[in-house]
Amino acid sequence: MKKIHRKYSIDPVYRWIGVDLDETLAEYNGGFGLLVIGKPIPKMVNRIKKWLEAGEEVKIVTARLGKATLQVCNEREENVVKAIQDWTEEHIGERLEVTCEKDIGMVELWDDRAIQVLPNKGDRVCR
Repeated sequence: MKKIHRKYSIDPVYRWIGVDLDETLAEYNGGFGLLVIGKPIPKMVNRIKKWLEAGEEVKIVTARLGKATLQVCNEREENVVKAIQDWTEEHIGERLEVTCEKDIGMVELWDDRAIQVLPNKGDRVCR
């Protein structure tokens, strides 16, 4: 069982790595709509492929599936999931799970907007 940065371990069955879609895994310059996904960012694509080869579970974490986003854009969740999974199959080689939620199994989140803080302190890890 692989230890994570917290005081508990996650059973490998539940362990997963989250990767944001827009501006982290795929280029995004605004205005595409929810079904259009930008060009892949090679460094992240290669990183995900290595994780998958090592047996890690990787999920796409995206605000595109958020209730408010779907409502404002008048789009159905299943259409957005299909577009993202089609994209991951084309560029990564498999259809990855897509979510807009974290859970206890997520051990890392790769995201262009996240700021890491020290557990139980609230202090930024780096500036």
